[in-house]
Amino acid sequence: MTRPLYVVKAGSATLDHGIVLKEIADLVARGARVLMIAGGATGIERHYTAIGRPMPRLRLAGGDEVRYCPPEEMPHLVDAYERVTLPAVEQGLRDLGLNAFTAVAARGGLVTGRANRPLKALSAEDRPVVVRDHRAGLPTEADTVRLTALLEAYDVVCLSPPVADAAGGAPLNVDADVLAAVLAVALDADHLRLVTGTAGLLTDPADPASTLSDAYPGDAARYAGGRMRQKVRAAEIALEGGSADVAITGPHTMGDLTGWTRFWRTRQPTADLTLLTRVVGVPSVSGDEAELAAYLAEWCRERGMEAHVDAVGNLVAARGRGSRRLLLLGHLDTVPHRWPAAWRGEELWGRGSVDAKASLAAFLEVLAHADIPEDGRLVVVGAVEEEISSSKGAFHARDHYPADAVVIGEPSGAHKLTLGYFGLFKLRVTAAVTTGHSAGLDAVSAPDRLIGALADIRAGVLAAAPDALSAVIEVGSESGRQHSRGTGILNFRVPPGADLDALRAAALAHTGDGVTVEVLRATPGYAGGRSGPLVKVFTRAFADAGIRPRFVVKKGTSDMNTLATTWHDVPMVAYGPGDSALDHTDEERIGAMEYRTARSLLADAVNRWFSLPEGSRR
Repeated sequence: MTRPLYVVKAGSATLDHGIVLKEIADLVARGARVLMIAGGATGIERHYTAIGRPMPRLRLAGGDEVRYCPPEEMPHLVDAYERVTLPAVEQGLRDLGLNAFTAVAARGGLVTGRANRPLKALSAEDRPVVVRDHRAGLPTEADTVRLTALLEAYDVVCLSPPVADAAGGAPLNVDADVLAAVLAVALDADHLRLVTGTAGLLTDPADPASTLSDAYPGDAARYAGGRMRQKVRAAEIALEGGSADVAITGPHTMGDLTGWTRFWRTRQPTADLTLLTRVVGVPSVSGDEAELAAYLAEWCRERGMEAHVDAVGNLVAARGRGSRRLLLLGHLDTVPHRWPAAWRGEELWGRGSVDAKASLAAFLEVLAHADIPEDGRLVVVGAVEEEISSSKGAFHARDHYPADAVVIGEPSGAHKLTLGYFGLFKLRVTAAVTTGHSAGLDAVSAPDRLIGALADIRAGVLAAAPDALSAVIEVGSESGRQHSRGTGILNFRVPPGADLDALRAAALAHTGDGVTVEVLRATPGYAGGRSGPLVKVFTRAFADAGIRPRFVVKKGTSDMNTLATTWHDVPMVAYGPGDSALDHTDEERIGAMEYRTARSLLADAVNRWFSLPEGSRR
């Protein structure tokens, strides 16, 4: 499971509130890595007051005033961070039980930069002057190897300006928001949060409720004044160079979504594709579903639907209070490697566009507009961890959200209906030998023994299930003082009806002589028939759309299999837009018309299901 990386910039005024430190602790508690960037305006003022030193300033021609940073001033600036701001951050995090590394970014060249050009300012007599010794600059390079190691070793890594000058000399003062954005790009962060003292970017600075909720490249700067200009600049640096999702949040918190200005890289070609575009735009690799779940819950609540994130992280949204329950079960997570979502003509490219964010977006849009009768209840669940073996979200849905019929959100293509899936039988095989020299007579290494065991087990299981598909999906070895071990993960896709107890016995028959077998997953296949009312309502919807459908049983595994472990009499199908051949590939993309067709057909099928006479739904 991935550990998402958050880059969180908080100014020293925000740090005084302490809320953001608690929120960072919450991120760490759910497994995230956190790189915090601390601003220092308040800390610098406190330090200069403490040492009785006046703070030099420059007046710019435009009327703004900035801190003057000649070389002789930089040691005091560093002291302000190292004696005031960073110790306070470290103590605050320690009080929350976190292990933190703090440093100014210049230390050891963790971040380097280049100096700005000479600055045009005004003298005390209001005459234009050119200031050449102002040590301000732009961060340009980061030691990503060391920073990555620090992020693995500590709960939180906190850096602050200044950065080292690549050309030598005194360090360079840099804007902390820009520093956060540059590091988010360099480290391929999943999320960048610029925490400020206002409720995001305000379209009217005098109105705290005028938050610009959604911004696209180039259209936010007109609302930004003062310090907010640097935050918008930082957000656009991050959008241009990386694939993190980016937001300015506040006041002094990341927790209130109504105070967010979220920046989107790509603009939907038409309004009806907005949700699809944004769902694909928020990264959600398995283990990092929380941001997408929170966004979608807010999207639902804004439209008057009940919605929450449940105990395991699933999005749960619903309409209707009746006893006839139809569940649309999609999933939030994607496989690793993400890249910036982008429309290319009529296609939206991005991780998860097919598997299976398009299905989930269609589910929610259908939920928002469906005709729910008084005796009906339509529930959409966006499950976590579908793409990894735990299937935590689906197991929780199975045990907490009973339904009379289920549509699974997986790509089949708008013209196909999936009636079932192969099951999953997954083994961890370990082979151990006494450690010795591999040049010995008849020596058998741990990998040798593992290779033989994997072949024997594969043959034994396939003898019991000839139609199963098998693959070794992971191997490794390690040498200890007394024993060496080889470990392999052996994966079987087994057809519906396969006897899992027999497969388990076939696998365990090959244990002994240093070989152990652990069953990681034994989920049966599932295939429903074509005669149930759920299939019929889809068939009629296909017919009305002029589509001659295909019915398939797929050799992959989905959350349908997890539900079927105990939901033996509940009709289930899978339906969703997109070409499943693109799943998990760098070519993943969804067409606008494909999405619209599937959304429309699903809406028709859902309305038809609720129109069935009571008692005929099974």
